[in-house]
Amino acid sequence: MDKSILEKIKFNSEGLVPVITQSYYTGKVLMQAYANREAIEKTIETGFATYYSRSRKQLWVKGETSGNKQKVVKIKIDCDGDSILYLVKDYGVACHTGEESCFYRNIEMKKEEKPDPYEIFHALYQKLTQRKIERPEGSYVASLFEKGSDKIIQKVGEEAIETVIALKNKNREEIIYEASDLIFHLIVALVDAGVKIEELQEELLRRYK
Repeated sequence: MDKSILEKIKFNSEGLVPVITQSYYTGKVLMQAYANREAIEKTIETGFATYYSRSRKQLWVKGETSGNKQKVVKIKIDCDGDSILYLVKDYGVACHTGEESCFYRNIEMKKEEKPDPYEIFHALYQKLTQRKIERPEGSYVASLFEKGSDKIIQKVGEEAIETVIALKNKNREEIIYEASDLIFHLIVALVDAGVKIEELQEELLRRYK
């Protein structure tokens, strides 16, 4: 990462700038903290998210004690230069409460029951992984894992054919329904094969030209 970004940052009177930390893969906002020039320099040098603690008056590296480190992929600066964004590959939860993100409550102070649209594929992958491990009684997904890989692969094939037919028929509602079925069962197959969504994202990024 280029240190020239430091010259574009407008630090406040205390020499600090707000830092928003966002998941590189899901887009979820993980936390908000502060950094001074030294913290950002260390982030650039080490590749791991470093902040400045206003209460302790010192630098701190996320995950230094918990192990929940954040590998910084990009640092972005806003249009006014008075806040920055860390895009990170996060290894563990961001919040001290044990939640994945510090922003886990809505305005009514209740925990969200469903993921936001931008993170649905990752959230679905995690939920299906839980189904594979826990095998709850009456779960359709658990029954697929019980029947084994061949059955899961068969379902992907069936849903693919139904999606092709829907596309051929040019029926919008049918396309949305069948394509969703296909994606759902494909993610089940990915969980079964031990292939992560992040690996697909990296492969698609590799192809992006």
